[in-house]
Amino acid sequence: MQYKASYLNLADIEFQNRIQKAFNILKECTLCPRNCKVDRTSGEKGFCKTLDKPFVSSWGPHFGEEKPLVGHYGSGTIFFTFCNLACIYCQNWSISHLGEGEEISFDELAGVMVYLQNLGCHNINLVTPTHQVPQILKALYIAKENGLKIPVVYNCGGYESVETLKILEGIVDIYMPDFKYADEKLGEKYSKVKNYPNIAKIALKEMHRQVGDLIIDNGIAVRGLLVRHLVLPNNISGTEEVLKFISAEISQNTYINIMDQYRPCWHAEEYEELNRKITGKEFDNAIKTALKYGLKRIDSLIYSKGYYLWD
Repeated sequence: MQYKASYLNLADIEFQNRIQKAFNILKECTLCPRNCKVDRTSGEKGFCKTLDKPFVSSWGPHFGEEKPLVGHYGSGTIFFTFCNLACIYCQNWSISHLGEGEEISFDELAGVMVYLQNLGCHNINLVTPTHQVPQILKALYIAKENGLKIPVVYNCGGYESVETLKILEGIVDIYMPDFKYADEKLGEKYSKVKNYPNIAKIALKEMHRQVGDLIIDNGIAVRGLLVRHLVLPNNISGTEEVLKFISAEISQNTYINIMDQYRPCWHAEEYEELNRKITGKEFDNAIKTALKYGLKRIDSLIYSKGYYLWD
């Protein structure tokens, strides 16, 4: 039986109310925990440098995401310009820091979503959506009216407001947050955010409350939580504490992608402790730690990337 995307079950009047509620937040913006409180509807810009129209960098089928998202025909990714984080090692720095992209209309963004579905993509993968939730909701409603029916993936940095997440309940099918740091001071140092670990923990709990563990139907993810954790050199990401939290306070059945692809980008070379790739042993220790805490739905084990376990 084919999965029915969550937003198709939402009454039109409720969907429209959610859109209005989200746009009301922009008038004194608290969409994310930075709480800039600028009026983005009247030309004021906060940390994210974005107003009240969609600001998009690129889109297309993506075959480099997790296998349950990619399937046979790709994940329909839409890269939104700018970000509510400021990671000094961001691999997409030209988009997140320099603002590569352009402002488009709501109808155009809706058209992109339908276009990706028509290409056969298994989902609409919203990359860095946090600061553009109202714009996305308005476009998604238009796309739904024009035949969109595939699941929506909320692909974010983990620095989320519960108030905003609650607006998304019953609309987002798959939450895919990062959990970047276990240490508040390191989050502030490397991503310029305050209280990252506690905010991410609260956000992940809310996401899991809404959608539960990841459900995979015939190899394709259709609903649930998928957590990403990027292993950083010298244990900067605090991997053990992150994995312990997920196991104890989210679910041991959490689908998690422990990522080994870190490389120094953007301004990372200015920080000696970040100016190298991770070692095989660092990645292996992260995998062993996950297994120690009973986390077995590990992307790199299910879809082997060819690494080996150290003695």
